[in-house]
Amino acid sequence: MAALDHCYNVNDLRAAAKKKLPKGVFEFVDRGSEDEVALRNNRAGFERLKLKHRALVDVSGRSMETTLFGKPVGMPMAIAPTGAAGLCWYEGELELAKAAAAAKIPFTLATGAMTAMEKIAQDAGGRLWFQLYVWKERKLSYELIERAKRAGFEALIITVDTIVPPNREYNAKNGFNLPFHPTVRALADMLGHPVWFASVIARYLTTIGLPRYENYPGDLKRSIRTNPSTGALMRQDSLSWNDIRIFRDMWPGILMVKGINRPDDAVKATEYGVDGIIVSNHGGRNMDSAVASIDALPEIAEAVGSKGTVILDSGIRRGSDIAKALALGAKAVLTGRATLYGTAVGGQAGAMKAVDLIRKELDNTMAYCGCNSVDELTPDILFGPRERNTLAELVGV
Repeated sequence: MAALDHCYNVNDLRAAAKKKLPKGVFEFVDRGSEDEVALRNNRAGFERLKLKHRALVDVSGRSMETTLFGKPVGMPMAIAPTGAAGLCWYEGELELAKAAAAAKIPFTLATGAMTAMEKIAQDAGGRLWFQLYVWKERKLSYELIERAKRAGFEALIITVDTIVPPNREYNAKNGFNLPFHPTVRALADMLGHPVWFASVIARYLTTIGLPRYENYPGDLKRSIRTNPSTGALMRQDSLSWNDIRIFRDMWPGILMVKGINRPDDAVKATEYGVDGIIVSNHGGRNMDSAVASIDALPEIAEAVGSKGTVILDSGIRRGSDIAKALALGAKAVLTGRATLYGTAVGGQAGAMKAVDLIRKELDNTMAYCGCNSVDELTPDILFGPRERNTLAELVGV
């Protein structure tokens, strides 16, 4: 696609997605919560970290291949759960899943996705993970777990950092709250992007009607205009460690918790049988004063040690970000917005473009740092203590 040919990094993909998508859809994907402090801090945390170039090392045989939960992956990255993929592209989740399979990295399907998990499993293949928002009526959550198990998903990810609805004021301003009740402003916004409307909304309307939450339980599988009472059923403020115990008993595969930024919570999760700890502040989309994930990572990785697999989520935009995360103790990263931008521009091809750009940047970073394998991305590549990096930035050294 012509637009993809002029995208040389994730920021270019973002600019192209912004041009193509209605403002309401783009900002739903792109922005954070409240004053967007956490959103900015996620990037600032990566930018503060500096790397040391290692000279005169033969890196001609370098490889980004590694293992994740005992199975090979093409690079230390997985696709994060993103509920809006189906609004960026028709059945965007399927496009993303196909791209992930081609890249030999895992794909995570969100509870709020608009493509059914069974269709993803049948048509995409690859390593599939399912992300669960826990419903107030636990039996509804149990129903989804059983569906994911029957569909053959490898891993279950429990999101634990969205216990109350996040305060994303821009959605209300754009007339784009979910459940979706279109305002005049929102309709004008959508109709002002005819290519998107024809290729996404019109395709849904001529097949199933408005996009639906295909992975909601039973009769709650309704369109994005779902009755607001559904929100009450999804309240998660009663979520507790006992739920994790139950999910561990129910789920025979890999179990992860997403939304951890305290070492004590990470250690406790391993004690409850969790296999993977995803250090995340929800991409800056929930608590606006949350610590940047990359800043929380080192203490968590040290505390968990060999008791579990630590994955870093939130803020990944460059391949060098992956190198920094691995150097600070992560085994892999999740990326959400980067591949969503690509999907919005070009479906599967766009998602692949995003993955390939990040892959090339990681490859370059490994070469500069004198690393032939991702296992060599250790704290040795970082410039001094992390505190020294931060202080230097603050005082302008």
